[in-house]
Amino acid sequence: MTDREVSVVLPAYNEADTIERTVNVTLETLSSFLPADSFEVLVAEDGCDDRTPDIASRMADADDRVRHFHSDERLGRGGALERAFEASDGEVLVYFDTDLATDMRHLEALVESVRTEGYDIATGSRRMPGKRQRREPERGIASTGYNALVRLFLRSPLYDHQCGFKAFDRDALLALADDIEDNHWFWDTELLVRAQRAGYDIKEFPVDWEPKGDTKVDLARDVFGMGSQILRLWWQLSVRPRIDRRTTTVLGTLLVVLAVFWLSQYLDPTAVLDAIRDADPALLAAATGLYVLSWPVRGVRYRDILSALGYRERVGFLTGAIFISQTGNLIFPARAGDAVRAYIVKARRDIPYPSGFASLAIERVFDLLTITALAGVTLLGLAAAGVDVAALRTADAGGGTAESGRTAVFAAGAVGAAALVAVAGIIATARTERNFVRGVLGRLGGDSYVDRVVAIIERFAADVQTVAERPWTFLVVAAASVLVWAIDIVTAIIVFAAFGIELPLWLLVSVGFFAVSVGNLAKVLPLSPGGIGLYEGAFTLIVVALTPVAWPVALAAAIVDHAIKNAVTVIGGVGSAVFFNVSLTTAVEESYDVDADAPVQE
Repeated sequence: MTDREVSVVLPAYNEADTIERTVNVTLETLSSFLPADSFEVLVAEDGCDDRTPDIASRMADADDRVRHFHSDERLGRGGALERAFEASDGEVLVYFDTDLATDMRHLEALVESVRTEGYDIATGSRRMPGKRQRREPERGIASTGYNALVRLFLRSPLYDHQCGFKAFDRDALLALADDIEDNHWFWDTELLVRAQRAGYDIKEFPVDWEPKGDTKVDLARDVFGMGSQILRLWWQLSVRPRIDRRTTTVLGTLLVVLAVFWLSQYLDPTAVLDAIRDADPALLAAATGLYVLSWPVRGVRYRDILSALGYRERVGFLTGAIFISQTGNLIFPARAGDAVRAYIVKARRDIPYPSGFASLAIERVFDLLTITALAGVTLLGLAAAGVDVAALRTADAGGGTAESGRTAVFAAGAVGAAALVAVAGIIATARTERNFVRGVLGRLGGDSYVDRVVAIIERFAADVQTVAERPWTFLVVAAASVLVWAIDIVTAIIVFAAFGIELPLWLLVSVGFFAVSVGNLAKVLPLSPGGIGLYEGAFTLIVVALTPVAWPVALAAAIVDHAIKNAVTVIGGVGSAVFFNVSLTTAVEESYDVDADAPVQE
């Protein structure tokens, strides 16, 4: 350790045009209020690909107050700062942006706030009340929104968290550094928020600031990234500490109750009971038993998908994981409960999150492709048999049911088209050696944050392509998907028959296949006009439009069919959660921990 009191770190990325002037201005300004040889300037050069490293090295060789820290790869702004701070000598650690956007006449006040006034952290502010700075409109809007979110979610009283003009007490900074997870633009904010929570004294004071040149912040990439970091830090500091074993148990129980309550709201229990009284109990029992048999088939299909990715798991375990995640899907919209399954296979079988989500994506694509094909084939068959399919536009299915049904048919068409596009994209990417993921995201930037995101998506895309480019696996999974949905549809047909409806067998089967396929495509989207679920609406409208069955009977059959399937799902999900000792709240919490560096099994 030398007798340097103050260490100033200049984070530098491709600053060949400005770095020499910045270092000289910094040395001159420090010399104006600090004793000679009591300070140093460290250039934290962060994987530059211009002449910045050469200039920094030359200046370090010429002046022992200047030190150069080189990195061959991008560490991120925060990563470069931490590396240089740890290697510095000073007790007061300072950094500011190398473009000198902040007026350097404030440097003495910044340093002395920590050096002599005793603050643990000092930060300049461009946004304190009464202080107006000239900013481009897009920068001003983004900064205002960002700081408002930090103040709201992270309860920070500061006005400007991102001003690149800060000083720290060495012990305070190093004590906080180990807990800071971000290594890029969010580093400042996370440090300030964690410092507040730890009780450190922070001084925020106004500075004169003028933007110089183009910002290094990508307003699309970095604002979105920092937004996700705000949510991550809010979860870690405000939510996770309140979740203990007792809370998890209580909330898990409440979530199960909520699932049952949601089921009763989504499907009118009175209508269900009335419909059951008029239905054949034996046929309803047969339909229930048949539907239960589809779940092991789902487990086998999921096993085959994971096997293609290099993971060998038992069908029983995977079937239970599917039960639990599908129960979550009754609570969370847009199939958000699938994150629970990704958590289960990672926590219990060490399957990385990207592979877990990729296996789910593969399963979903096969599901959508299968029911799209079934809907399309049966629609063509009905039209060829002379059935007036145009009646779907004008059929009266009972007020809100007709409205919901027509919305459902439209939504089903959109979802089916999207499924076909997705399959075409997967097949196209599987047949090429080009890395579309890195090619597209690489244009957004080349720092460590983007590299991390690219690594996650690359693994995800590679796992999806692995299945797509294996013809035998593709066929096996496709056959299992057809079987899964055939059982689902036959279950509905048996329920339909339980109401004593007399239709030609070919029409009953055809309409059943079409109605259930369209209903399942429609309910992918979280839409429900007229107070009727999209599945029930689509089912009822199609049956009424294409057969002589009255709409109350068609709606009752749809309600009972959906009730049976959701009841089996909830019972299986609760039973599996108890058997595997899985808490839905813990699963949701841990599913945020997506680790791109988890080992990949071959």
